[in-house]
Amino acid sequence: MLAVVSRKSITIDEIVMIPAAYYHLAAGNFQLVHDHPPLSKILAAVPLLFIQPEEVKADELPGPADSPESEWAHQERFWHDNRDSFEAISFWARVPMIALAVALGALVFVFARDLFGGRAAALAVALYSLEPTVLAHGRVVQTDVPAAFGYLLTAFALYRYAPAPTWRRALAVGAAGGLAILAKFSMLLVGPAVLVFFLVMLWRARRDKTEAKRLFAHAALVALAALLVVNAAYFFAGRELTERDARWVADSFRGRAPLVWAAVRALSHLLPTEMVLGVFWQLWHNGDGHPASLLGMQSATGWWYYFPVAFALKVPLPHVLLSLASLAWAAHALARRRDRRLLAVLVPFAVYTAFVLLSRINIGVRYYLPAFPFLFVAGGALLDRLLVRLRHHKVAGAAAVALLLGWAGFEAARAFPDHMTYFNQLASGRPHWWYLSDSNVEWGDDVRELSLYLRARGETRVRGAFLAGYLTPRHYGVEVLDLLTRPAAELPPTRYTAVGASFLNGSTVPARPAGGRWPTDEERTNTFDAYRRRTPEAVFGGSIYLFKEVDSSQ
Repeated sequence: MLAVVSRKSITIDEIVMIPAAYYHLAAGNFQLVHDHPPLSKILAAVPLLFIQPEEVKADELPGPADSPESEWAHQERFWHDNRDSFEAISFWARVPMIALAVALGALVFVFARDLFGGRAAALAVALYSLEPTVLAHGRVVQTDVPAAFGYLLTAFALYRYAPAPTWRRALAVGAAGGLAILAKFSMLLVGPAVLVFFLVMLWRARRDKTEAKRLFAHAALVALAALLVVNAAYFFAGRELTERDARWVADSFRGRAPLVWAAVRALSHLLPTEMVLGVFWQLWHNGDGHPASLLGMQSATGWWYYFPVAFALKVPLPHVLLSLASLAWAAHALARRRDRRLLAVLVPFAVYTAFVLLSRINIGVRYYLPAFPFLFVAGGALLDRLLVRLRHHKVAGAAAVALLLGWAGFEAARAFPDHMTYFNQLASGRPHWWYLSDSNVEWGDDVRELSLYLRARGETRVRGAFLAGYLTPRHYGVEVLDLLTRPAAELPPTRYTAVGASFLNGSTVPARPAGGRWPTDEERTNTFDAYRRRTPEAVFGGSIYLFKEVDSSQ
């Protein structure tokens, strides 16, 4: 991952996440990108405190501090004012995310070792370390790998608490749950999950009043610890709700606005205001949906089977086959041998899988990452079991395990450094952008390679539509004439046109009026249809397609 970040540019999300990270930690400004919780921001900002970027002054910003104009100006000016430090900021902000990915690997090892022993743990870590989705997103300043870490940590804390409840372990459960919520707002599901866990514990202790009282006290400790951790990440600071906040609620939750506003006001007394608004923003986003694509289909509300299909296409086949086999083995062993250790793997995996199937935001297999560690643990346990069962045929058992890990290693090496856009052999019949879109096929991190290619040919301008906007290419000396804001006919001619995979797919193309009318969804998604049938001169990282224009004058 360190090798990759030295050659890949930041993603479209990091353009806004990294400035938000710095201002969160250095200035206590929680309003920038408040729709994401602060764990990844806090981690990414630590190295930036040593770089000391130039800061934007409040009186230089347009509009009120909580306005969208001010938020974007903060982020744009951050990169503009620190253009000489662009590479250093981009690199060092991502290093703590890699450290967290390593920490998640260590947690996978500890969890698997406690459940199934050291050899199973080593095998689980090998599977974790060779999975392209992990390698792709473990280096990005975003919420997905932090969410996987927080979710696994909470499951591990509950596993340790269940057989021997103590107040220290109860505090650990609360701290882990709070950390998970700070990682990604979808991790709020740990709240109901922990509640159900304690209800089961109380039901089992229903005849022991002393034990029941102790469990009630522990549940209160869990809630208190979680609240303390969450508020500490916002420095125990809050702000008053504003008229702008009230208008946003009224516009976003029509028909339910009074109820939602009452909930926002009540929760803001317990939790930081920006976190409460961020949670409701995510609820609105999920309810409203997000343009997405699957197997050539387009939808704003997604498909219940999106994540199983995305998993089957984006995860290497050895991992897919082992995952299916290990889940079947674990379910059979639990049913037949009553091996309760497997509950610690199957229950959190099933809970998160059921949760994500209900999501209407189908823009990346990365959203399913919190379920991955449980598959690695189950896979390591199954491989260990295979070695035990074949102890009289040690060569055959070792060869089977070596073959599977070797295959996984080959796929990881084959994908390097383009783990973000990896697809397995099931997606070999069509261009990858036909199967899935958005961060599955493009996230803006190949702009550096595109820019270097153009500069080597004497080009400093390109007409384009890709997930990086105009800001990142500018730092590599290339001006992008944006095909999303103006038709090609209105733009100066250029020798090349660059189109991102998601725009070839069509799902990320925004609607814009043309000729006095708004386009249909079909017209919008087919905006770049002409380029689908052309052969690109070059493809960068599997995500950006570069086409040479025919007109020799260009």
